[in-house]
Amino acid sequence: MLVILDWDGTVCNSESRIVACMQRAAERVGLPLLAAEAVSNIIGLGLPEALETLLPDVGSEEKQALRQFYSEEWLLAWAEPLPLFDGVLDTLDRLCCAGHLLAVATGKSRRGLNRELEQHELGHLFTASRCAGETASKPDPRMLRELLRETGRSAGQAVMVGDTVYDLEMAAAIGMPSVGVSYGVHCPARLQECGPKVIINRFAELLSWPPLVP
Repeated sequence: MLVILDWDGTVCNSESRIVACMQRAAERVGLPLLAAEAVSNIIGLGLPEALETLLPDVGSEEKQALRQFYSEEWLLAWAEPLPLFDGVLDTLDRLCCAGHLLAVATGKSRRGLNRELEQHELGHLFTASRCAGETASKPDPRMLRELLRETGRSAGQAVMVGDTVYDLEMAAAIGMPSVGVSYGVHCPARLQECGPKVIINRFAELLSWPPLVP
């Protein structure tokens, strides 16, 4: 099976840093303090789509400045590697050993994803990946369709694993099964509305879902 993983909030514990960087960027633009909950809600979207959702009434010039400042704040914080969630490394190794293919579908930039794959020495485990800047942002399922074409799999031969409704909605749009994770940015009740096959509380529980049992 092709196991397609969201990154932030599913594999990597990055919510607090994303929120802090966005709040600092907004302060530099001169905007009021952004609520942490509001910033968390847009994690998973591509940056332009995230800012449009977060700040629909802010002008394009301010949004452009906010994008630039956010990127700068993220680079400043990048010196300290972000932690992976418990059990990620072992689970990814075991999924690969069981013959499953791994891919990433993320709202991150390509540069950002590559940096984190390099930091954690994970790049060799993934057959393919798509970032929002290379295709349509979640919840549009285009990135999933592209990953399926690249790996030669059908939607029924894959699963999308993510912590937001954006992840699960794009899977549902093409009839791909999904698995929600409860420890990310969207609560289980919201995830459940998207019809996942299961919602797991720890990443390692992927190994207990019958289609992925080693």
